[in-house]
Amino acid sequence: MNDERKTSWGQRLITYSLLVLLAAGMLLPFAWLLRSSLCDDMTVIQPIRSLADFIPPRLHWENYPQVLQAIPLLTYLWNTVFIAACVIGGTVVSSSICAYAFAFCKVPYRKTVFYGVLATVMLPPVVTMIPGFILFRELGWIDTFRPLIVPAFFGGAFGIFLFRQFFLGIPTSLIEAARIDGATPLQTYWRIVMPMSRPVIVTVSLFSFVGTWNGFMGPLIYLNSKENWTLQLGLNSFRGEVADQTNLLMACSVIILIPIIVAFFCLQRYFIKGANLSGLKG
Repeated sequence: MNDERKTSWGQRLITYSLLVLLAAGMLLPFAWLLRSSLCDDMTVIQPIRSLADFIPPRLHWENYPQVLQAIPLLTYLWNTVFIAACVIGGTVVSSSICAYAFAFCKVPYRKTVFYGVLATVMLPPVVTMIPGFILFRELGWIDTFRPLIVPAFFGGAFGIFLFRQFFLGIPTSLIEAARIDGATPLQTYWRIVMPMSRPVIVTVSLFSFVGTWNGFMGPLIYLNSKENWTLQLGLNSFRGEVADQTNLLMACSVIILIPIIVAFFCLQRYFIKGANLSGLKG
């Protein structure tokens, strides 16, 4: 028994040690980013030969106010938050409705259509870039937020897949009981299915938020006016203005990165649960 305990303890020690090393390796770029954002413009470009060199001799917290003064970051932040909120709402509503139909509505060729929708994940975005631009240009939507928001209300293959897989784990007896009680499909969807789907809602919302927050190509194509720019366009423009001040560029990157980190840590319990449950059934 003692030998088994020693073996188990040794295996856990090795496992945790490897996990700590992997975690440290993954956190190292962020640590370097944070360190660079607190350096002056000379210290940030000096080579790091030891751990003592990694810590700046003095922390320059004034880099962050300088970034806010150099560019209208709050305007870019508001634009990005508005687009992200609309995309999250549109993705969750449209994807969940489509997934409900694929999971519970008994219609001919249901699985065939679902596999066709799922196959669009393999379609590179560059293929639809030019047709999409021509369409939105003819609609007069260039330099507005609509090309970035409206497509989210037509469902996304990945969101539909996650919702459908989660819905398949809901007992069909609940759906049948609601039908017997006279509930319409829309009432069943809104009053029974969606309240039980908080984990997958958080998962899809987080994926949509990160994708929109980090999105660069879409805003670059459709947004021309500076007052409509998102954070990524503002960061790209700022990169050209302060090419010789890496510390300010890193400070701007940290400011943009903080909301994503906060969102993940606040919602990680639901995110992990939704990601696990969404793959239970096929």
